[in-house]
Amino acid sequence: MKISIEALLALDAIDRKGSFAAAAHELHRVPSAVTYVVQKLEEDLDVLIYDRRGHRAKLTAAGRELLNEGRHILRAAGELEAHVKRVATGWEAELRIAYDDVIPVRAMLDLAWDFHAQQCGTRLRMNAEVFGGCWDALVSNRADLVIGASGDGPAGGGYATRPLGEVEFVFAVAPDHPLAQATEPLAPDDMLRHRAVAVADSSRNLPPRTAGLLTGQETFTVHSMAAKLAAQQMGLGVGHLPRALAEHEATAGRLVIKQTTQSRPAAAWFAAWRSGRAHRPGKALKWWIERVETKGWLDRALVQGIDHT
Repeated sequence: MKISIEALLALDAIDRKGSFAAAAHELHRVPSAVTYVVQKLEEDLDVLIYDRRGHRAKLTAAGRELLNEGRHILRAAGELEAHVKRVATGWEAELRIAYDDVIPVRAMLDLAWDFHAQQCGTRLRMNAEVFGGCWDALVSNRADLVIGASGDGPAGGGYATRPLGEVEFVFAVAPDHPLAQATEPLAPDDMLRHRAVAVADSSRNLPPRTAGLLTGQETFTVHSMAAKLAAQQMGLGVGHLPRALAEHEATAGRLVIKQTTQSRPAAAWFAAWRSGRAHRPGKALKWWIERVETKGWLDRALVQGIDHT
């Protein structure tokens, strides 16, 4: 590599300060040292960087291009230096988070806002998963932390967990759906005659999971909880929804909650991350774990941002 950071710093300082002498003062060098750096660069590249005719040296076209592009390199080098220093203090370079699609994205973005206020420099990657997708993301190394993993984790261990609480589900239909006026509690045979709306499990490697579906029931499968909600509001099908979301929509007159003889059990939710010597939690991971395991966070998160869905 013939172009050094030292040479680029010299060119940048000369351009900003207007002279070799002023640049040398800023760089805490003698003027002859700055002149030598520039001349050495010209020799190494076999390119004239400064036109020295006249009373004041001026950048040539090649010199100006070198300076412009060199400033991008200087900025990148500065960012890299700061980033490495942050990593040395215990902050991860990147944290990948997978969260259950039931959690409103607004709740996750509010956490991301608070996290970025730490100015730690850790890059965040966030992705919504469905059913077993959170566990799958963790064991497949697609996520460093999962929020809202439900049910039993995969066999084999290798991860740590923290309980977040339970999510209750209720059966809901559109106001103009035939079941809206049906006598309660609804029996399985009543529901079996109507199409169910389901969200597809986002697992790539683990066996897919389902919940709240009856054997033999016609199913309309969508990709997200938001799509499931919209489909049920339109009367395209029926199904279970998180209680907080269903009650909000029922109050607004967009859904009707129906009692059933066989209720869907509440789902235990966890935060989980890989454990062991090779996966010691960094400061970013610890920050997120502490926030989501705070008492009441899950309940608040499930209703936060509902109006934005």
